[in-house]
Amino acid sequence: MLIFPAIDLYDGKAVRLYKGDYQNMTVYSENPIEIALDFEKSGATHIHMVDLEGAKDGTTPNIETVKSIRKACSMFIEIGGGIRSMQT
Repeated sequence: MLIFPAIDLYDGKAVRLYKGDYQNMTVYSENPIEIALDFEKSGATHIHMVDLEGAKDGTTPNIETVKSIRKACSMFIEIGGGIRSMQT
């Protein structure tokens, strides 16, 4: 069994929405790279990320954060939110 820990991204931060409400958001970390590295140090081999801003408006405002996490860790990354084409 593979377990994918998750990081939801908003404004470059690791966050969680309460019942999908963007007005009810908890910021867990200003540095999601540290969160990803903690998951990896704990033995995770895969990670799931969601660009919440992208999910809402179809863009990829957190792509640089995703790229930074990609460079910092060796986990397989699954991502959603804002991806509307094969090019993206």
